[in-house]
Amino acid sequence: MWAYLKDNLWSILLGINYVLVIIFSILILLKNKNPVKTLSYIFALAIFPFLGLLVYYLFGQDYRKSKIFEKKYILDNNSIKQWRKKFHLDAEEREDFEEEYGEGIAKIYELLRNNERAVLSFDNDLELLTNGEEKFKKLKADLTNAKNHIHLEYFVLVDDELGLKIIDLLCKKAEEGVKVRLIYDDVGSSISSKTKKRMTRCGVDHYPFMPVIFSNSTSKLNYRNHRKIVVIDGEIGYLGGINIEKKYDNSYDNERFWRDTHVRLVGGAVGSLQSLFLLSWGFVSNDNLEIHQQLFPKVKSSTNIPVAVQIAASGPDSDWANIMEAIFCAVNMANERIYITSPYFIPNDSILTALSTAARSGVDVRMIIPYGSDSWPAQYATDSYISQCLNSGMRIFRYKKGFVHAKTMLIDDLFSTIGTANLDYRSLSINFEVNALIYNAPVNEKLAAVFHNDLKDCEEVDAERWEERGISRKLQESFSRLLAPLL
Repeated sequence: MWAYLKDNLWSILLGINYVLVIIFSILILLKNKNPVKTLSYIFALAIFPFLGLLVYYLFGQDYRKSKIFEKKYILDNNSIKQWRKKFHLDAEEREDFEEEYGEGIAKIYELLRNNERAVLSFDNDLELLTNGEEKFKKLKADLTNAKNHIHLEYFVLVDDELGLKIIDLLCKKAEEGVKVRLIYDDVGSSISSKTKKRMTRCGVDHYPFMPVIFSNSTSKLNYRNHRKIVVIDGEIGYLGGINIEKKYDNSYDNERFWRDTHVRLVGGAVGSLQSLFLLSWGFVSNDNLEIHQQLFPKVKSSTNIPVAVQIAASGPDSDWANIMEAIFCAVNMANERIYITSPYFIPNDSILTALSTAARSGVDVRMIIPYGSDSWPAQYATDSYISQCLNSGMRIFRYKKGFVHAKTMLIDDLFSTIGTANLDYRSLSINFEVNALIYNAPVNEKLAAVFHNDLKDCEEVDAERWEERGISRKLQESFSRLLAPLL
């Protein structure tokens, strides 16, 4: 018996593998999910013995309707309603919005307002920050001047040279009596136990988001907190693409230039960022935090032309893919131009159809993507869409100066969005994300100027030359595209 098992071990293991493949394939089919995603998982299970099962175990579990997120959704909605009423977070909303901004913009606003979360505030100062060196200079100054509290929520926090400088500031402010709360994603971040113990000693309250313990929590790898939020004294807010790691700051001696975009906000929109942070804080800490007026101070714009901003958040704890739906709605209302910058372009069918239709109808659709990505599967998956985009009339530009990581979109001359969401499956359907939707012509024009400046460091994709790439490259692209929902 033992001799037989030893001689036929590989065949026995393969047999067990494919019995499990059949069982899991049936379970996947019964979920009636997106056909592309369904086929991708079945393909991975069938083609890769053992590895396919591991991929499905790590990434294939559907937590969106699990008890943990259903409970969070209900509690969050109740909290948002209470805070909006108690602190008058929606006091600025106006009935004449459609008259001033137009029917198309009003549809985006109504779409997000109907989920009971996305408050529109009209009285904001907004500063565009291009690249980490601009962001961190401003952030360090604001952290230094904090008086009451500092709240940070980041996908990537690394205790390297830059990260330690930020942590030094947090510790210093905590020792001065400022309340410092920090949330970091447990998969995206890398913080030593020494640094964690130091933050605890200094009085910095910190928690990982959905910590991964491989013995019982590996499937949580699939739903990560991709947000980058800072709220200081309830008055100043930051969000965008820039994490806390020195590769995001070009003042360091990094291997390549990092092109990114962030925004600094002062005004009513900061209250929405604060609400999102507090909801996350309650989730990760189980802390029954007392919500008081100092967390939601009334701050007025200091500019003559304040900016209207609506904060959109999405994640597996929501019944709706808010950011994806807002982008879809905005693309469909475009009449003149759509300028997109995204490090990963792996769109779902809805977004791809909307962009292709806009381009074919005469809208000037341009997109900047990296020439070389930080992930070869994502690179090949992105490249697999280029021919289809070019054939629809879109213009594709590949950034060559370094790596472009900005997540921005502007449409016509009034609407723009900046945030954490990439145009890929993971951001649009799986991760926790946050974007600022901006209804303002001057900001739109500034973002257009940044886009045109980035074009100087790009190479436009020529359709004829692109089609000449080899069969090996095309196969790699097609294979990666098939696995796109897993990336």
